[in-house]
Amino acid sequence: MPEFKTVLSSPVQIYALGGLGEVGKNLYCIENDTSLLIVDCGVMFPEDSMPGIDYVVPDFSHLRENASKIKALVITHGHEDHIGGIPFLLQAVDVPVIYAPKIACALIRHKLEDMRIRTNTKLIQYDEDTVVKAGEFTVEFYHVTHSIPDSFGLFIRTPHGTIVESGDFKIDLTPVDADFNLTKLTHFGDEGIDLLMADSTNAEREGYTQSERTVIKGISDVFAEASGRLIISTFSSNISRIQQIIETAIKFKRKIVIFGRSMQSNVEAAREFGYIKVADESLADPKELAHLSPDQVCILCTGTQGEPMAVLARIGRGEHRDIHVLPGDTIVFSSSVIPGNTASINQVINQLTRLGATVITNSVLTNLHASGHASRQEMRLLQKLARPRYFMPIHGEYRMLKLHAGIAVECGMSKDHTFVCENGDVLTLINHEVYRAGEVPADAIYIDGKATVSVSTSVLRDRSMLIAEGMVGVYLLIDPKTNRLISTPLVESKGFISSNKRGLQRKAGEVIGLEVERLMNSGRKVTYSDIKQTVRTITSHFLYRESHRSPMVIPVILTYNSDKVSRS
Repeated sequence: MPEFKTVLSSPVQIYALGGLGEVGKNLYCIENDTSLLIVDCGVMFPEDSMPGIDYVVPDFSHLRENASKIKALVITHGHEDHIGGIPFLLQAVDVPVIYAPKIACALIRHKLEDMRIRTNTKLIQYDEDTVVKAGEFTVEFYHVTHSIPDSFGLFIRTPHGTIVESGDFKIDLTPVDADFNLTKLTHFGDEGIDLLMADSTNAEREGYTQSERTVIKGISDVFAEASGRLIISTFSSNISRIQQIIETAIKFKRKIVIFGRSMQSNVEAAREFGYIKVADESLADPKELAHLSPDQVCILCTGTQGEPMAVLARIGRGEHRDIHVLPGDTIVFSSSVIPGNTASINQVINQLTRLGATVITNSVLTNLHASGHASRQEMRLLQKLARPRYFMPIHGEYRMLKLHAGIAVECGMSKDHTFVCENGDVLTLINHEVYRAGEVPADAIYIDGKATVSVSTSVLRDRSMLIAEGMVGVYLLIDPKTNRLISTPLVESKGFISSNKRGLQRKAGEVIGLEVERLMNSGRKVTYSDIKQTVRTITSHFLYRESHRSPMVIPVILTYNSDKVSRS
């Protein structure tokens, strides 16, 4: 460990805008007074409690406020939870350069083209020998094993000390891709690592994560037993898994038909760089499906997480243009369940089963998936190789972060040198010492479609209320000259009560009318805003008392005169 010297440069701040307390939308920042380095920019896919939402991305407001300091965005690997937010970031902030490994570069280009994002941002490919200079920070790389090729951890030099960001990793000693560079990580450990930030996804799993190669047997068993078409779904960015499925399909003399835009673009990019090896004659066009014998077909598609617009969900609803479930079809989910998606996945499985398909999911009996994330023994090994002075667990829900911090303590670290943080919490690195130091804004931003305009938390809350409670509209006709109601307010509802309970609506109208007249005859100046607020309050109280429900109340005021009726 080198001797520490006092430095005069401004303190270094480390914080996450996404990725803490959740699995997804990873975005980590290293910042001082002159430089800001961003690590990853991902999305999180919506839960069932987020109606109408397609993506959840980090709040970029802090980056906008400090845009002049941004020197670079460095990407650890090409998964959606690490690159999916880039199109939204580039629409909000000018980023001078993005550094990404080879396959991630290709996926980012596809993503920007697909969303028609025009940008002056440079996209530069790096490898393990690259050294990136980003303002006052320098970044070096070491290869890690994960479920996509070209995955890297980062070694970041700052004026006040060194930081290692692990990226997503597991220590797979028989990988499909290249080996984890344990030697280079150990070298960084010898040099001295002040702060380690490491993937916590599998902190609840003891032991070691199984090798990706162990999945081959489970996949082969499914191919051997299937007499009809095989429809296999996996993450479109799990290139190692896709390669194994393709190799097995060729072995069993099945043509591979690829569905799903992300699956098609990712396979295309992986073939371009040699990560997926398959001859053109082994691939079939979707139009050829009708002319192929069922036992000659392997369909590779998206939808393992129950996404409503993905291929599997559309097949389950009978809405897919080219694929309809046939007798003898076997449908395979070669993936794990992302937290929050269980209900959606079960719904798709039930739909597919009801249509007559045999559905196989990953289990101890089938072994169709190997995680790309380290389990507890690998986390311990990382601690021993890196030997950091301080530790900040990242990429995981709160309980995972807490357990990972406990692993660091098991390995000899003082508890007060571990930091279980939330998005926005700031750590400060000063002369090789790390402290907690305030916070930055780090809300979630909800994206509806591909729009650059985000959906606010209040809009999401309104959508949830409409689903759970329904809506009541209250229509009032007012004569502003005489300051009185022309008639009893009309109350209409959607999704609240059935048509055989209209009496409740009439009674509500009478109660609202009395209160509005009392307000208008109170002798004080009354605005339309006052009337609307009174209507909301009285209506909400009345309906809850009568039904124990709290629908959204929308007042509509119509003003009357002899010439016309206008709305307010």
